[in-house]
Amino acid sequence: MERDGGAWEGCYGVACGGIGFQKWIAGVGRNVVDIVPCHQSEASQFKVALLNGITMGGGAGFSVPGTFKVATDKTYLALTGDKLNGVELISCGLATHYSISARLPLIEEQLGKLVTDDPSVVETSLAKYGDIVYPDRASVLHRIETLDKCFSHDTVEEIINALESEAAKTHDDWCASTLKKLEHCSPLSLKVSLRSIREGRFQTLDQCLVREYRMSLQGISKQISNDFCEGVRARVVDKDMAPKWNPPNLEQVSKDMVDQYFSPLSEFEPGLELPIKQRETFT
Repeated sequence: MERDGGAWEGCYGVACGGIGFQKWIAGVGRNVVDIVPCHQSEASQFKVALLNGITMGGGAGFSVPGTFKVATDKTYLALTGDKLNGVELISCGLATHYSISARLPLIEEQLGKLVTDDPSVVETSLAKYGDIVYPDRASVLHRIETLDKCFSHDTVEEIINALESEAAKTHDDWCASTLKKLEHCSPLSLKVSLRSIREGRFQTLDQCLVREYRMSLQGISKQISNDFCEGVRARVVDKDMAPKWNPPNLEQVSKDMVDQYFSPLSEFEPGLELPIKQRETFT
């Protein structure tokens, strides 16, 4: 985490439980990845996440389920193959407020003066520094009909076929570039990711965390495939951008392989035990 013109760069924020606001850091800066939770009071707490810079991994996981999320002109939510900026986060409901990065020190100062367990007081405070914004014309959010048409299918193969059909009919550069990204992805990971996203729609946060914990263990265990390590090698270590996926194509990815990603690593592997049972009461 680093300071950027008076504001931290990355994902950070404050939490309140009727005893005043206390800072926490959870996310990604240019040099540090860290999670420093604030003091937990007995009162029901809610968080104000300040998303200023790249928001992914622990930062996104800790902040997005919270009550208030302030995006800025420097916010980027990193996804598997693309990213959303701060304005787009507002439009799709992943952020609740938008403010330019230069105002974050003022927001921090204002929140630091509050001693309250009333979320409406926080809402009023954040609204003082908020801006009304809309996605620009190039935003993927203006392609919602295309997204729904192509990505509403049940299998990765059907999604790719729909994108190919749409690209042929419309000559849309976005469809063509999306196809190229999918072609370079691990076939196994594409199928696992699609199933994970679809299951997550109907699961609680706790269930999602357990599911993703199992997927992570399976991915790094190499019991099913070495694709995770191969992807790291190709992109980060050797940087040849030429991963050799196993299986090499969608046709060779079996249902059993995908199912195994959602199962415990072994009967002796302890499951994920979540330490926090209390959940935010204000949404």
